Amino acid sequence: MAAPLAYSLIATDLDGTLLRGDDTVSDRSRRALAAAREGGARHLVVTGRPAPRVRPLFDDLGYDGLAVCGQGAQLYDAGADRMVWSVTLDRELAEVALGKIEAEVGEVFAAVDQDGVEGLTLIEPGYEMPHPTLPAVRVPGRNVLWEEPISKVLLRHPTLADDELAGVARAVVGSLATVTMSGPGTVELQPCGVTKATGLALAAERLGLCAADTIAFGDMPNDIPMFAWAAHGVAMANAHHELKRRADELTLSNEEDGIAVVLERMLRTADGRKSVGGRQLA
Repeated sequence: MAAPLAYSLIATDLDGTLLRGDDTVSDRSRRALAAAREGGARHLVVTGRPAPRVRPLFDDLGYDGLAVCGQGAQLYDAGADRMVWSVTLDRELAEVALGKIEAEVGEVFAAVDQDGVEGLTLIEPGYEMPHPTLPAVRVPGRNVLWEEPISKVLLRHPTLADDELAGVARAVVGSLATVTMSGPGTVELQPCGVTKATGLALAAERLGLCAADTIAFGDMPNDIPMFAWAAHGVAMANAHHELKRRADELTLSNEEDGIAVVLERMLRTADGRKSVGGRQLA
C-alpha cells in the first residue's frame, strides 16, 4: 500500500507551468504525475484556457478528470466531454468595461472566448493572438464579439506593457468584471468575483477535498488567488515577479520539469515515511 503524499490534490496551471513552450508535457512530468496518482493524489488542471482549447491537449495527455477552465469560469469534465457548470460574463457590462478602459488608455484590441464546449475564440481587427497555436476566428468588427454568450474578454494595447494595462483596467473597471493577467500579451476580463481560486474550491469540494489537501503550481498573476487558497503554492522559475512574491516555494522552470522536481520529492518523502526499520508508519 502506497504511503500518503503530503498533498492529495495537485492543481497545475498549463501554459508556462505544466506545458513546455511547444505545448507538450515532458516524459518526466508525465511519469511524476502518474506516480503521484498511484500514490493516491488527484491531478486537477486549473487553466485560463477555455474548455474547447484544452480538449486536444487532454487527448494527448490521456487526461479524463475534471478541469477548471476559463480562469475559473468553467468546470469541464474531460472524460465525458461536457461542461459541469459555467459562468458567463455579461456582455453589456463587458462593453461598458472596455469603454472605461479605452477612455483612459486609448484604443485597445479585443477578443472573446465564447461559452460552451464548442465555443469559439473570436478576435477583432488589430488583435493578435499571443499564443499562435491556439485557433481563433477573425471577425469584421467588435459588435460581432457580443453575438453569443462569452466567458471572458481578452485585451491587448498597441504600446502599453501588460502590467500597466492590467493596472489601469483594475482601477477603472471596478465591480464590472475581474481583471487578470495570465501570460504575455494576455490581460483579461472575466465575471466579477470569478478567479482560479473560486473554480478550484468548487472543483475540490466536488472531489471531496479542500484547501488543506492542495498543492498548486503556477507562473502568472492570475495564479495568485489559487496560491492564496491552496495550502502550498509553488511558482515556476519563469514565473511573474508578483507570483514569486506570493509563493511558498520556487521550483525550476516549465522547460526544466519544475513540477516533476517537486512531485518526485513528495514521493521520496512519502516512501521514507512508509517504512522505517521495515515497519509501516502512520
